[in-house]
Amino acid sequence: MAFCPNCGSQANGAFCPNCGSPLGSGGRTSTGASLSGTQGIGDNIASMLCYIPLLIGIICALALLFIAPYSTNRTVRFHALQSLFLHGAIFLLFIALQILVALLAVITHGLGILLIGLYPVISFATLVLFLFMMYQAFMNKRTKLPIVGDLAEKQV
Repeated sequence: MAFCPNCGSQANGAFCPNCGSPLGSGGRTSTGASLSGTQGIGDNIASMLCYIPLLIGIICALALLFIAPYSTNRTVRFHALQSLFLHGAIFLLFIALQILVALLAVITHGLGILLIGLYPVISFATLVLFLFMMYQAFMNKRTKLPIVGDLAEKQV
């Protein structure tokens, strides 16, 4: 008798009757021992990968939302969605800052130039935030950010 590697229920065919995941040679035997020896990455590692800054983190978060064992895990889904919303919020923040700098440069003929110094400060703060969130996810702590965390929690 084989067991589903995803949900652990007994299965006889090519697909699990409980969750529908495909049963390959990587399934478990009737004793519960794994035939392939690969278990995938842990939930904490998957959650941590979501918070990698820039495009890599966005790709990891989107991939984990659709990969079978992680797409049903509430913790990984929460971190993936929170990371996507955080990336979007930071993107909008930089667009708003760019508009503000351009407007002030046109109106005051120079004050906008002084605000350009905010870019490295905000970039460094963003990096520190992502590193903190990566650490929290790795330690299996569900740290909820103020606005994007509420949005992610509603979507999970």
